[in-house]
Amino acid sequence: MMSNPLHGLPFLPGMSFKDSTKTAFHRSQTLGYRNGYAVVRHPTVGIGGDRLQVSQLSQAELDKLASKAPVLTYGQPKQAPRAEFIPAYVAFDKKVLKFDAYFQEDVPLSTEEHYRIRQVNIYYYLEDDSMSVIEPVVENSGIPQGKLIKRQRLAKNDRGDHYHWKDLNRGINITIYGRTFRVVDCDKFTQVFLESQGIELNPPEKMALDPYTELRKQPLRKYVTPTDFDQLKQFLTFDKQVLRFYAIWDDTDSMFGECRTYIIHYYLMDDTVEIREVHERNDGRDPFPLLMSRQRMPKVLVENAKNFPRCVLEISDKEVLEWYTAKDFIVGKPLTILGRTFFIYDCDPFTRQYYKEKFGISDLPRIDVSKKEPPPVKQELPPYNGFGLVEDSAQNCFALIPKAPKKDVIKMLMNENKVLRYLAALESPIPEDKDRRFVFSYFLATDMISIFEPPVRNSGIIGGKYLGRTKVVKPGSSVENPIYYGPSDFFIGAVIEVFGHRFVILDTDNCVLKYMESNAAQYSPEALLSVQSRVRKQEAPAPELDNQQMEEDPGVQELEALIDTIQRQGKDRPCRDNIRKMFQIYDKEASGHVDRETFFKICDSLHLPVDDSLVKELIRMCSHGEDKIDYYNFVRAFSN
Repeated sequence: MMSNPLHGLPFLPGMSFKDSTKTAFHRSQTLGYRNGYAVVRHPTVGIGGDRLQVSQLSQAELDKLASKAPVLTYGQPKQAPRAEFIPAYVAFDKKVLKFDAYFQEDVPLSTEEHYRIRQVNIYYYLEDDSMSVIEPVVENSGIPQGKLIKRQRLAKNDRGDHYHWKDLNRGINITIYGRTFRVVDCDKFTQVFLESQGIELNPPEKMALDPYTELRKQPLRKYVTPTDFDQLKQFLTFDKQVLRFYAIWDDTDSMFGECRTYIIHYYLMDDTVEIREVHERNDGRDPFPLLMSRQRMPKVLVENAKNFPRCVLEISDKEVLEWYTAKDFIVGKPLTILGRTFFIYDCDPFTRQYYKEKFGISDLPRIDVSKKEPPPVKQELPPYNGFGLVEDSAQNCFALIPKAPKKDVIKMLMNENKVLRYLAALESPIPEDKDRRFVFSYFLATDMISIFEPPVRNSGIIGGKYLGRTKVVKPGSSVENPIYYGPSDFFIGAVIEVFGHRFVILDTDNCVLKYMESNAAQYSPEALLSVQSRVRKQEAPAPELDNQQMEEDPGVQELEALIDTIQRQGKDRPCRDNIRKMFQIYDKEASGHVDRETFFKICDSLHLPVDDSLVKELIRMCSHGEDKIDYYNFVRAFSN
């Protein structure tokens, strides 16, 4: 219960009253968040919601309130873990203090100087408290300089104490091995490190200068020489300044000549010229670096000095009217030196800058001297001689040792053992050739064609292989780009010209029909309809014999009668298609004939009754010569 201090009554029982409007008696919050950060705020109201005066809580009370820990609720806070120990050689690794100092050295045996000031750098390594003293090297000083004291711990006194970084400061003297060094300044890192350790640094001092060195820096005395040109001045001014030019010597007009690259050096200090060779890898030349050694080159000789033996005697000004100078070497102009004409096509950046400042020539572009290769000569093949394929004959013109032309391996693997067979007749005015029939075999793997003529008994024409496997060129195609017959060129009614002979396609087998149906895009619609209508009527790939031929040849009539007899008596025998496929596997050339040994081996594997009298007579009538048997007519004797 709270009382109002403003009503003037003492806070005694019976003189106070209860304020019913106060309901909150919690302590105000002193912590909050602003923009995501925790901040401390002063309480503005007390318990019960009474507004606090500004001077009600002192700063000490506010600090105590802010730092008050909830001991009774959570217990004593845990102590933070100790920091990990880091040794000095790790903490101060590669940290070095650098001081600028100097020492004075007496010079007793010189009349020009009595003492010498030598500037040094003192390095203090914090990782092991070692020190080193190094004097910067000055060119042509004549004094052994560099590392005066190698890195080590240096003694400070006779009691065995060593120098520590706390003993170093600006504006002090330190004695090392009997020599006193005056420390005048330090670098920025050293200053920050010492100030962070609480050491007050002295103000930096000015580095002392050596009086003799300053005396040498005075301007040299100028001498007036009576000559118009001072060679010494040229030597001192243009020492180590060289003009570099890139040139070529084109000697292709002579026998076995070539275009070679050189580098011409012009030395400004004495107007001498040097020509160096540019060697390339595997150029086949001895690695001589110079074409012409460094020397002065005459431009115009006197009249009487043209026969001067310059190869054995040194030429002088008496024999020369004009020497080569820098203005004679211009990019884009030829230059004749010792009888050779060099063409300068480029120079280095220093040479361009020199010509711009000396002669006012600012435009010295690089000239492209690379020769364009002549267009390749088109290789012309000799006329085709008619032997073999055009591709095989052309390989003799491409290499000394000819190689076989590349084959389409993927096509050969996909179309292996795939053969399209066609029955064709020969177009000929000779009456004996009208009844001749030929079997065309087209091999899809190699696009080759073979022609076989089935033998006909008592025809007077020897049958067998008419044309071995080869590619046949279409009539009208050129020798350079031959066009060969493809599968789309073979259909019923098509005329195929093979080496001057014309054949007309009469019939096909079932394999051709399947191929044409799966590759219909290659064929015309008329070709598809004509082949499809004829193949459906055909039962076997062997050519059918017409009635007239059967009437004229008694042997054929006897063979047909025997086949019909065997077909009527045949029971439980293999299918005709299986027998034909087995024979075709062994007939690689698709000739329709196999040798006698292979024939009986196939019959034995298919369990054919070769011991039957009718079958023996059929084998005798199908025999062609002593070793071959026509399996086409033999297979016809078996039913499907």
